[in-house]
Amino acid sequence: MVVTSARSSVAPGRRGRRTVRSSPSRRDDGRLALILILPAAVGFGVFAAYPLLSGIYLSFTNFRILTPATWAGTANYRQLLSDSVFWDSLQTTVYFVVLSVSVGMLVSLATAVILHRLTKSPVVRGLVLLPFLISGVVAALVWQWMLDPGLGIVNVAVKALFGHEILFLGSQEWVIPSLALIAVWKSMGYNAILIFAGLQTIPGEIYEAGRMDGAGEFRMFARLTLPLLRPIMAMVIILTMISSFQVFDLVAVGTSGQGGPAGGPANASNVLPLYIYKTGFTQFNFGYAITMSMALFVMLLVITFAQMRLLRANDSDTN
Repeated sequence: MVVTSARSSVAPGRRGRRTVRSSPSRRDDGRLALILILPAAVGFGVFAAYPLLSGIYLSFTNFRILTPATWAGTANYRQLLSDSVFWDSLQTTVYFVVLSVSVGMLVSLATAVILHRLTKSPVVRGLVLLPFLISGVVAALVWQWMLDPGLGIVNVAVKALFGHEILFLGSQEWVIPSLALIAVWKSMGYNAILIFAGLQTIPGEIYEAGRMDGAGEFRMFARLTLPLLRPIMAMVIILTMISSFQVFDLVAVGTSGQGGPAGGPANASNVLPLYIYKTGFTQFNFGYAITMSMALFVMLLVITFAQMRLLRANDSDTN
């Protein structure tokens, strides 16, 4: 009787576990999950994984548009290391990125703080976001007209103040700072809205505690607001840096018609994406153009992972 009771007590548990494993609801959930994941997986494979793998392969080939790709080994990468135009373009791109990211973050942070302190009107937020919604080609054309040394409204004001015009897009000293300011104007609204959303997540009790401790506005901003905004600021910096490294339309349109080809004057604004475009679609040397694209991709990957690792280290130190 004891053995019988033991068997009877074990058997239902085993049967129950088999029933749970083979329940129709779990199988249906698995099928539903696969159905929901399939479109995203197909899109990732077609538009991300396949182009990436094809680009890696073609970077090792001598590929021109009218001839089939032939294996070239590391010839393109050896050419990259000795290409002075590539390194000059990379230096110009880094200069543009440093200006656009540093100035853009300061302007975006100030705009977000003003929106948070003075107004929370959705109309004002929509107006601030408006430049981001404008096409880069349209923005470059509008600013090209506004910065024109003869008829541009900006140079009219500059001449009234200083007595002479400035070749913003036509001089080697001014072209990259001018393009960086245009990029700041275009992306400032989007970055400000992101930072504004981060400001709204900070509890008001923290500032009340700071005031009770005798902290002023500037000290609370430096010791409370900025540390609490660190995750959103890191995300904004990473996004701004990636878009700045990939700048093309502002340079291609803004510097064309300035007495020379795009990227002028004297290649002073020949950023890396523009050089890649010229190599691929003007010289039709797609193998070498893809090699430079792979180099830019690796640089952006390293920068992004380094910033994310630094952010994690700062969070661990704070905690």
